[in-house]
Amino acid sequence: MKPPMLTVAEALAVLCAAARPVAETEWVPTLEANGRVLAEDQLAGIDVPSADNTQMDGYAVRAADCASGAAVLPVSQRIPAGHVGQPLQPGTAARIFTGAMLPAGADAVVMQEQTAPAGEGSVMIQHAPRVGEWVRRVGEDVRAGSVILPAGTRLRAQELGLAASVGLARLPVKRRLRVAVFFTGDELTMPGEPLAPGAIYNSNRFTLRALLENFGTVITDFGIVPDSLEATRNTLREAAASHDLIITSGGVSVGEEDHVKPAVEAEGKLNLWQIAMKPGKPLAFGEVGQAFFIGLPGNPVSSFVTFLLFVRPFLLQLQGVAQARAPLSFPMRADFDWPKADRRNEFLRARINAAGGLDLFKNQGSAVLTSTVWGDGLIDNPPGQTIRAGELVRFTPFSEYLQ
Repeated sequence: MKPPMLTVAEALAVLCAAARPVAETEWVPTLEANGRVLAEDQLAGIDVPSADNTQMDGYAVRAADCASGAAVLPVSQRIPAGHVGQPLQPGTAARIFTGAMLPAGADAVVMQEQTAPAGEGSVMIQHAPRVGEWVRRVGEDVRAGSVILPAGTRLRAQELGLAASVGLARLPVKRRLRVAVFFTGDELTMPGEPLAPGAIYNSNRFTLRALLENFGTVITDFGIVPDSLEATRNTLREAAASHDLIITSGGVSVGEEDHVKPAVEAEGKLNLWQIAMKPGKPLAFGEVGQAFFIGLPGNPVSSFVTFLLFVRPFLLQLQGVAQARAPLSFPMRADFDWPKADRRNEFLRARINAAGGLDLFKNQGSAVLTSTVWGDGLIDNPPGQTIRAGELVRFTPFSEYLQ
């Protein structure tokens, strides 16, 4: 008796349990570390701010000198950002600009909108400030010696800015993953070439390469491999020799011309095959030599969806991302009927409408690539579940899968 297909959750658990994060690290300039994964905790060597400074353009004062709310004070100095002022004498104010260090003796800033000229060399303070008003305190953002970025952090723009704010010019990161890709099918043709009868353009090559680039991998593209067991085995062996992961598209179903599955079984081992999901049932996962193998279905939507659901989290695990966050899903109102329940977990392409609900793409076929361009994300519809207009469904935006 054929064993039951794994659920999406079961298959994902198999992949993540098998993942071996890369061990090699390298130092790169912080300016070039976008998308990389930190190999070591990063500590702050300084306080940020390194001194009390002003949040606003205005006047640095002693709060006690302005308690009346209508004080006229002589302006003793002018302090632009990057300059150090003289100690503030009692009964005076200092003209100060955003980011400038507060002079010794000052304990508050009055923004310029709450002041008025009061004759040559003086200002009227039209506000009674509290101590600390509009002042950024030393170490308010970062304390020296604290861990600002833990190992396993996938670096984005905001993490790079934080690293730079404490003076980190270089960062230790995991080396980039080396990923080999190839595509099977004698019917595949590259855009720009004449399209023979029965041929199709190889859209998956463009989709998968772009997705892999989003995750900062080093890609080796073996192109279109002929539909033969020998050619598939040869390509698998060559790819396994110098890559962490091999990803294929097509050839993992049960047809006589589907050679990827038997080729993997001949050159390595297959750990799982076929998932109880739609689209994307014929997903395969295994190992060839020292490389992991993921065989994606050939249908374009199936290939795209299985990449988001399985390849993305597996890549993050291999990259050494600590506690990679699962994509967030949200309960949203279905503004459509889906009366046909399937025994498999369905992932439906949907778009957010102006009323705050979800519209469904009219054709949910696994070859209808326009649904992925039209849609904003996927509805995760459990097995055996129908949907009626007005019911809540679980919706995950595509943007959640691409970070």
